[in-house]
Amino acid sequence: MALFFVVLAGALVACSNLFMRKSIDTGGTTKGFLVFMMFMSFFASVILDPVRKGAYTWSGEVAVLGAVAGIILITMLLFLGKALEKGPPGFTFSLLSAATVMPGIVMFFLYGTSLGFPYTISHAIGALLVLAGIFWAGKGTASLETKRQWILFAIAMFSLHALLLVVFQWRALLLNHNHPEEISSFFTKETIQSAWFLPSMFFTAGVIQLCIYVYTERKWPHPKEVYYGLFGGLANGIGNFFLICATAAARSWENALLFPMYSVMTIILSNLWGQKLYQEKVNWKACQLSAFGLIVGLVDWKNILGAFF
Repeated sequence: MALFFVVLAGALVACSNLFMRKSIDTGGTTKGFLVFMMFMSFFASVILDPVRKGAYTWSGEVAVLGAVAGIILITMLLFLGKALEKGPPGFTFSLLSAATVMPGIVMFFLYGTSLGFPYTISHAIGALLVLAGIFWAGKGTASLETKRQWILFAIAMFSLHALLLVVFQWRALLLNHNHPEEISSFFTKETIQSAWFLPSMFFTAGVIQLCIYVYTERKWPHPKEVYYGLFGGLANGIGNFFLICATAAARSWENALLFPMYSVMTIILSNLWGQKLYQEKVNWKACQLSAFGLIVGLVDWKNILGAFF
């Protein structure tokens, strides 16, 4: 089920990327688009989590955790924008996607196999193949214009993306643990179940982005920014909801390659609309290499071989 949720999340986030591209094509900016995307994601997450579950119990601890995730999210997007200004878009997005291999490694070193985060040789080989495919896909882009600045922005973007995904998996660990207070004294079995994590994350990110937009742009948003931002936010909110569902439903052998699979799905589907709608050149061999890495890392080869021998 976790892998199914990841496929849905990747498809929806690829749609959100398309709406962002459409907003820029029609004369809008990413700043205005992100304001409406974040607030629409907030409303979508409220409907999908508290309203759908009928779980309105407020937890200040979970709200704070969501707010921290929101600060990380919007800061990451700001550094992404700066990196795109200073360097090649293809390689920048490849580096952003490469951060998805980090949570499995971080969680393994923090908590190990006993808490459901194994990291075997097949995980490592699979992750390396995924990375190779992602960087291969970004190869051939324009040369860096301001290399030193791009490197600084790219490192910050990469680190923040990895940190955000670690927060997602850490929350999933607390959700699935019988006594989460043994891991963190701030949470109990009751408080961590609060459905306000995603809404808090998107609301915090939206407020920060709104302040940035008002301070820097000082103008009314373009109508297309509103239109595409709302649809992009709907897709992004639902996609992140399924990504959170995937982390909660993942079995121990799926944890290490969960986010790389999400990354590859997003890349493949984004490349597909880029090729069909914008006639962009797509390195499908690189995508196939990443997909092969997922097969190596995700398939439980030990159990399969044990069934035959």
